[in-house]
Amino acid sequence: MNQIIQQIQTQHIETFGEEPLIVRSPGRINVIGEHTDYNEGFVLPGAVDKYVYVSISRRADSKIYLRSLNFDEIAISAIETLDILSTHWANYVLGMANELKGKLSSGFNMTLYGDVPLGAGMSSSAALESAVGFALNELFDIGMDRMELALMGQRCEHIYIGVKCGIMDQFASLFGKEGHVIKLDCRDLSHAYVPLPMGDYVLLLLNTNVKHSLASSAYNQRREKCEQAVAYLQHEYPDVRSLRDVSLDMLENVVLEKDKEAFVKAKFVVEEIQRVTETCDLLMQGDLPAMGQNMFATHRGLREDYEVSCAELDFLVDYVKQFPEVLGARMMGGGFGGCTINIVHREFIEELLPPLRMAYQAQFDLVLDDYRVELKNGTEIVYEHGY
Repeated sequence: MNQIIQQIQTQHIETFGEEPLIVRSPGRINVIGEHTDYNEGFVLPGAVDKYVYVSISRRADSKIYLRSLNFDEIAISAIETLDILSTHWANYVLGMANELKGKLSSGFNMTLYGDVPLGAGMSSSAALESAVGFALNELFDIGMDRMELALMGQRCEHIYIGVKCGIMDQFASLFGKEGHVIKLDCRDLSHAYVPLPMGDYVLLLLNTNVKHSLASSAYNQRREKCEQAVAYLQHEYPDVRSLRDVSLDMLENVVLEKDKEAFVKAKFVVEEIQRVTETCDLLMQGDLPAMGQNMFATHRGLREDYEVSCAELDFLVDYVKQFPEVLGARMMGGGFGGCTINIVHREFIEELLPPLRMAYQAQFDLVLDDYRVELKNGTEIVYEHGY
């Protein structure tokens, strides 16, 4: 038993007096495929070695007692009410319990701890939902499969948290496979595992520690432009359901003359969907340098065409691009902040980071955080004494 699991077990027993079932669920990265999910395209995420841990035990009554070790807080609810609380982290748990209302035969005690960095674009919220759903499913022997749990986590975000997210984050957290990324078809949720052979290279995330306020409004505007492009195309091509069904020639012939902005935004998405498929082929060939060039191309498109980057992200990508030891880099996530994802030679990291941190702080007066991550398995039981 590793130190974190032992600490959670000890804290749970001290607080609630019972041995727990302990589940962990990973955060995620997305190697390539941004803004393709809501256009029914492909994404290429993977689960990483940063986790949310949940320990759980049954109660004799219908109460729900929750303890967060990160925030040193306790929240209390009950199966009958599941009211949204002012304690934000607890609402993810209550939202998942609400999804299972009628299937929980009693209340429960739960201790939570996570080392997925908050606000870094590694989807700590999806990891929390996945861990809670998996733990409740196991403890109460509900019999749901991983796909049902992923969809349940998405509904929790939509209904209880008020975030209209796609399915990628919960899917990656639950379905991750060590050493692999997942080619996920966002139209029908079919998926395939693709090996990511890193060799002498490391996945390095660089956290800008910014999140610009225009992120949500810009996201909605980009989505509307994609939908507008599809609407134009459907007059000429009735079988088009989404940008997944569209070629660059179709955009040039129909959309360009009607709406230049819609054309540019849709063009990026169509190219990005193609890049995901191409990247999978490159990985099957073990061609990491070519995959890295696709990452640079994605960032260029997100900056110049989709216009969801920011000065901090661009600075980090431009800085590392000068070094041959960096095969690829791009912003990761919806945009306007968060992390860049980089493929860096493992022996170059210690040479790269100190001057980069200094240059970033001098430019933006911000601290630069870094995380080295490895691809790991999805949600799993890590301790089940007595279960």
